[in-house]
Amino acid sequence: MFLGIDLGTSGVKVVLIAESGAVIDEATAPLTLTRPHPLWSEQDPEAWWHAVISAVTELGSRHLLERVAGVGLSGQMHGAVLLDANDRVLRPAILWNDGRAGAACIELEQREPASRKITGNLAMPGFTAPKLIWVAQHEPDIFARTARVLLPKDWIRLRLTGEAVSEPSDAAGTLWLDVERRRWSPAMLAATGLEERHMPRLVEGTEISGQLTVEVANTLGLRPGIPIAGGGGDNAAGAVGIGVVHPGKAFLSLGTSGVIFVADDMVKPDPDRAVHAFCHCIPGSWHRMAVILSAASTLTFATRLVGATDEAELLAEIETSGVQARPQSRLVVLPYLTGERTPHNNPAATGVIFGLDGASNRADLGRAVLEGVAFALADGLHALEAEGGPIEKLSVIGGGARSKLWGRILAASLGCPLVYHQGGEIGPALGAARLAQIAAGGASVSEACPPPPIGRVIEPEAALAEALEPRRILFRRLYADLRSSFAGSV
Repeated sequence: MFLGIDLGTSGVKVVLIAESGAVIDEATAPLTLTRPHPLWSEQDPEAWWHAVISAVTELGSRHLLERVAGVGLSGQMHGAVLLDANDRVLRPAILWNDGRAGAACIELEQREPASRKITGNLAMPGFTAPKLIWVAQHEPDIFARTARVLLPKDWIRLRLTGEAVSEPSDAAGTLWLDVERRRWSPAMLAATGLEERHMPRLVEGTEISGQLTVEVANTLGLRPGIPIAGGGGDNAAGAVGIGVVHPGKAFLSLGTSGVIFVADDMVKPDPDRAVHAFCHCIPGSWHRMAVILSAASTLTFATRLVGATDEAELLAEIETSGVQARPQSRLVVLPYLTGERTPHNNPAATGVIFGLDGASNRADLGRAVLEGVAFALADGLHALEAEGGPIEKLSVIGGGARSKLWGRILAASLGCPLVYHQGGEIGPALGAARLAQIAAGGASVSEACPPPPIGRVIEPEAALAEALEPRRILFRRLYADLRSSFAGSV
């Protein structure tokens, strides 16, 4: 068997697969984040480790984990875990959806004018390198003691193996990587006051990064010495799980954030539209992404706001009231709860509810949230297609993939078919397990990474698209009208 560990923002998910590639079982353990100041988003790495132990232990209560022949890692990207010379954590990890480093992005590109050429990306506050400029300016004692910077999943690897290692798909999101050459950039490191000695060594996602230590093996119920694969950033690992490993293949991820991911055979940067151009976790491959920072998390927020028991209850109310809003409704939600990336690159953007009237109810607001996320993703799709050409269809992964109602709204807004695969909601954890199988020599990329069987396909509905169009136009106009107000609120 092979084990995949995915360190998400809201929880750790682990999945166990057989040598045949079939999913045997999965388990999760929840996580929370803290926001001690506006724009901040942090987590305690120790909480990650306890969640890993909890989820793997749950699997171990149902299966003999001594049969596991390899472990793969996936995780939330861009987070900064700062360690001292003894690999002790110096402060809470600064996460991907943290917006405090906006000014540092400008400074980074001023310090290294070739930044976009080297990294293929626009400097954004969520990326790792600007965070270190912020730390140097605001927490100089912490910066002076920083001996190593790790990404979240790579800190888990350090706990598993004692080795500081990363891989190109996750490293590409730091702004310290020369994305085309798949190696650390001395110039980008120097722009943040760091050197290559502060970085982990790099392996490919399909290669062995280290072996499980005896102590951790005893804690988790695994065999000591089994290989730990390089793994991948959450979206690259999600692509492996859904079989998006060949150029032109694409998927939509509906997790805490929302992502449209397209595999490429070469680097295709488009920083002006805030499109991400990163390495894939498959050797010799790259990918582009359009990213919105709040997707399923916006539905979770709305559920709490209206007092529904959970997201399923709110979705059921929307379904009962019909997929379309009341005729002539102008209820629109901008889902920018933690700022936005593609195409706006605006950490100061906030969520907006526009068009409430005396007849508005919980289902109306919930539907507007589903539409708002769909409209934001449509903006991202437009950015991707502007340089890369049309995307014919999208596979769907993530927790939001469970909602057929949302699928109809998304297909109509995006204007392309959505393909739902069996087990697609498992996401990056499945890809991590597949990478473990490859690294352990159990299969080739083509053997380990087929698309899972198709469960259903949702085609765009012309009538629904027509009904949504007025609110989509209003959605775009509202952002343009409010952009200066967002900036003034910081």
